[in-house]
Amino acid sequence: MSGASRRQYEARMHRVQAHIDRHLDAPLELEAIAAIAHFSPYHFHRLFLAWMGETLGDYLARRRLERGAQRLRGQPDSTVLSIALGVGYGSAEAFSRAFKLRFGCSPTQWRKLDQADRNLDQAGAWRTGEHGFSPHSDEGDPVNVRLIDRLPVRMAYLRYQGAYGPALGRFWAETFNPWLLTQSLGAVARFGISHDDPSLVPPEQCRYDCGVAVPAGWLPNGGALVTELPGGRYAALDFEGTAADIGAAWSAMMGRWLPSSGLQLDARPCFEHYGPQARFDVQTGVFDCELCIPVAPL
Repeated sequence: MSGASRRQYEARMHRVQAHIDRHLDAPLELEAIAAIAHFSPYHFHRLFLAWMGETLGDYLARRRLERGAQRLRGQPDSTVLSIALGVGYGSAEAFSRAFKLRFGCSPTQWRKLDQADRNLDQAGAWRTGEHGFSPHSDEGDPVNVRLIDRLPVRMAYLRYQGAYGPALGRFWAETFNPWLLTQSLGAVARFGISHDDPSLVPPEQCRYDCGVAVPAGWLPNGGALVTELPGGRYAALDFEGTAADIGAAWSAMMGRWLPSSGLQLDARPCFEHYGPQARFDVQTGVFDCELCIPVAPL
């Protein structure tokens, strides 16, 4: 498969993943998903398995349960039934059975564990790392969270898949930044987009996009793909620290601020926004950025 052909496949599969994440509350039929990717329904199931390493049905089930677990954490006043319906299950009973098989405890038990100390090891799911969520949710200061409205951004990106941690930092330094230097874009905004919560998703399946704002006439090159970072209402927190500190800041927003905010996450991704003047100290590893989580009314 040529490089151009592979990038075309990659772009189509990324569109499928984005569509699924936005429509987990709705029926997702093979024919409709195949159409998003512009592949024949007859062949799509096999293509998806070969590309993703899991069947379409398994992927849908996993994403629905991961989103449900995330909402149990961020929406303490929502019933299990409302969360089940919101991620595509027809009843609380069906959701609870599948949830226990995936996480080793019931949704109610998960919520109690999460509210107690966020120590999810008993459910076999808690994993930490740089650019991910931390189990120490009391660290970080969510007091200065503010609500902002953002415009959509046309973004070129390179995708990293794997554990959030030192390897992700190396991807920024050794893959994305050298590519960015070849683009002559000047001082522009950059984005780090976390598609998966590493406390819920196996490390090898976590997806993260290193991105940069590009003008309308910019053409993809060097393995980059183009997407649109959605606009709308976000909760934002200014962060300054090292990669080892950022997980605690994310957890402060998700675990302390969000449940008492009267808001909930929607299907858009969380991301780090590095403005044109964002700083990075090579000697100390200290950098600054804006942490953004997509929010909607409960």
